[in-house]
Amino acid sequence: MTAAIDSSRASVPDLRLGHAKALLRQVGSTLGIAVPVFFVATLITFLLGVVSGLDPAAAIAGDAASPKTIARIRADLGLDLPMPLQYLHWMGEVLRGDLGTSWFNGVPASELIFQRLPISLSIAGMALLAGIVGGTALGLVAGVRQGSRLDRATTLFAAVVSSLPPFVVAFLLILIFSLWLGWLPSSGYVPFSEDPAGWLAAISIPAVALSVDVVADIARQLRTGLVGELSENYVTGAVVRGLSRRRILFVHVLRNAAGPALTVLALKVPMLIGGAVVTEAIFNMPGMGKLAADSALRGDVPVVQGTLVVSILLILACNLCVNVLLGILQPASRRRN
Repeated sequence: MTAAIDSSRASVPDLRLGHAKALLRQVGSTLGIAVPVFFVATLITFLLGVVSGLDPAAAIAGDAASPKTIARIRADLGLDLPMPLQYLHWMGEVLRGDLGTSWFNGVPASELIFQRLPISLSIAGMALLAGIVGGTALGLVAGVRQGSRLDRATTLFAAVVSSLPPFVVAFLLILIFSLWLGWLPSSGYVPFSEDPAGWLAAISIPAVALSVDVVADIARQLRTGLVGELSENYVTGAVVRGLSRRRILFVHVLRNAAGPALTVLALKVPMLIGGAVVTEAIFNMPGMGKLAADSALRGDVPVVQGTLVVSILLILACNLCVNVLLGILQPASRRRN
């Protein structure tokens, strides 16, 4: 008996070590996919600047510049090199944190982007938080009370909301909370460091407008996962052993049912970042999305490329975090692997 207990105690560190190794393998495999994706995405970003046909040398030199002056500027910028060498030079600068210089005001693109990035991250981050909280709450209620009126109402709400574009939701929220009730501002941005309450009020409507689709999809996926897990044999066994319903739901069932919802969440991150372009334009917020849109209209290729590179990094980082969470929440799948 004593030997069996000692063996059981000794196996616990081994099991934890096995879980840690499996998690590290999952992180390594995710990075093995993310790194090639990053280079392919940056190659496409670079090619977008090439195919635009815009020449910064002419813009820098001015209309009265001679062809010799334009050729010298092109040589200084490395634009006279073959395209593969141009990409390697550009990629080397990106890896060192240099995203280029704006063709119109001579300011480094990284400086322009990181001035606007907190605004976009505030909106997208709050939208992500609202989507997780709202979707999890609705999914839990619908999954636990399967077949009830609340379940049907949640399913109907998710179906209706997911069909509405974010800009339509934004206009509806402005009409209700800004024009009719006067509770929230309809435009503008206040930094958190200046006025936390004003910051929260400014980003509330755009964040909610972006989050409704996330709420709907997470609620549907979580509800489906919960319904499937609640019918598994281990739930019956836990009830027989006398475990409380709350412990069964939050410790065992939710952990196994959250996988599809987390996967959907990873797919929604690019939508949140891309939706910032439209949302910031509607609410007149000087974020990274509006910077990218204005730079594209001006033909400021380095700034557009820089915003795309930063967006790619954010998306890949969020996907890495989701994969790590999947590995933590589903140890059984790691053991099978």
